[in-house]
Amino acid sequence: QVQLVESGGGLVQVGGSLRLSCLASGSIFSRNDMGWYRQAPGEQREMVATITSAFTTKYADSVKGRFIISKDNAKNTMYLQMNSLKPEDTAVYYCQARQNVLGKLYDYWGQGTQVTVSS
Repeated sequence: QVQLVESGGGLVQVGGSLRLSCLASGSIFSRNDMGWYRQAPGEQREMVATITSAFTTKYADSVKGRFIISKDNAKNTMYLQMNSLKPEDTAVYYCQARQNVLGKLYDYWGQGTQVTVSS
């Protein structure tokens, strides 16, 4: 079982920055592939950025060049640095961890943190 707790959301003006954190417990953090997803009102949840256990990263086209995903295995924490924020970045941001147990994949989610970008 993996527990995930996000923090760092809030209200920011257009062009501002925020850093989200996701603290993980309950598994060997370094072995998990992880990611950030977001869901705006009335929209489906979408991938924002992912990072593998080997530190390979992937970004949605809408955030490339503005967001940076990273993780610190020593602190069991994943981060999302968000720069040049736009109103369309407003959403609830969720941390996700994927655990591979004997070939079966299990996805775990945090409770979400609200990010609001005001114009």
